[in-house]
Amino acid sequence: MAASVQQPGVRLLRRVVPWRSSLCHCENTAMSHFLWSFQKLPFRALNTGSRKVHTASARSLYLLRPFPILVLTGGGYAGYRQYEKYRERELERLGLEIPPKLAGHWEVALYKSVPTRLLSRAWGRLNQVELPHWLRRPVYSLYIWTFGVNMKEAAVEDLHHYRNLSEFFRRKLKPQARPVCGLHSVISPSDGKILNFGQVKNCEVEQVKGVTYSLESFLGPRTPTEDLPFHPATSCESFRNQLVTREGNELYHCVIYLAPGDYHCFHSPTDWTVSHRRHFPGSLMSVNPGMARWIKELFCHNERVVLTGDWKHGFFSLTAVGATNVGSIRIYFDRDLHTNSPKYSKGSYNDFSFVTHANKEGVPMRKGEHLGEFNLGSTIVLIFEAPKDFNFRLKAGQKIRFGEALGSL
Repeated sequence: MAASVQQPGVRLLRRVVPWRSSLCHCENTAMSHFLWSFQKLPFRALNTGSRKVHTASARSLYLLRPFPILVLTGGGYAGYRQYEKYRERELERLGLEIPPKLAGHWEVALYKSVPTRLLSRAWGRLNQVELPHWLRRPVYSLYIWTFGVNMKEAAVEDLHHYRNLSEFFRRKLKPQARPVCGLHSVISPSDGKILNFGQVKNCEVEQVKGVTYSLESFLGPRTPTEDLPFHPATSCESFRNQLVTREGNELYHCVIYLAPGDYHCFHSPTDWTVSHRRHFPGSLMSVNPGMARWIKELFCHNERVVLTGDWKHGFFSLTAVGATNVGSIRIYFDRDLHTNSPKYSKGSYNDFSFVTHANKEGVPMRKGEHLGEFNLGSTIVLIFEAPKDFNFRLKAGQKIRFGEALGSL
């Protein structure tokens, strides 16, 4: 009986011992190879007085090849990010809510250290380079295929007409391509995707659901001058109350994301008067929906141009937010505006008033009138005052085109 019990144990040991010895042999072989390659490095002796320190030259240390490690690490992180995006798309498809995962301070700082402003200026100069006649169709066709551009809406469909990428990005549309809705008081100022909309509560505005930014940080501090629509305030709630100029009104917001394939001009969303412009130099991080879910106060970090004024129900503002490769923001009636300058002071802003002694009101804008343009896709943020019965006719995530209704009373 004992012999029968011991026999399986002996057979097991016979299997394990060779395996362990082979494992030790592999470890010894690997260590031998490492030591052999290490000894091949040409060492230099440094005499420090008490002992000699052996070092290898920088060129020799390159033989250790850290580059593959960096590639594997970066590839692994990129793969993880792609998996996260895939999971978010699947949750969206199933109609489930996606919990936001916000970036840490070090991640935001690392992203902001990338020279996106320099890259955007380089991209802007590249856009100005005139393309050879034979190269225009293949280049523009590739862009059209990549981003789904509808050239049938363009005023000029012939691709050879556009001398450079900048002209192609800023192409005009046929007059009948975007009819302006006359039944509703506020229309979409641009083509794009609705990221978020609703009432402004607790001085926090949602850039996407669950991720907010400060209203005061976004619009900037109140400046006690006669020509600004702001007045001195001492708290966040009082800041909001100063914007709401009429009793019984509420403050509303709407965020529209312009993709690279969208029409890049933006228009006046209603009949209003622009009295002031505030330009915030800043970063040029991407503002696509994925980044908006990842970085809190993304719009406050980025360069932006805030236009403020009044409409028939009180305060009204339109903000054009810059992004990567979209450092150029143009306002047609503001020739003094220059964005993405090489030098700027962090946290600074530039004010300009359109109210003068000769013009006591500002710049009147009609609904649907051309207002400005981006050189690529970006974001438009509307913040305005309206009565409590104002209703948005939107759904978060829906595609919208310039001229279509945003909401009305």
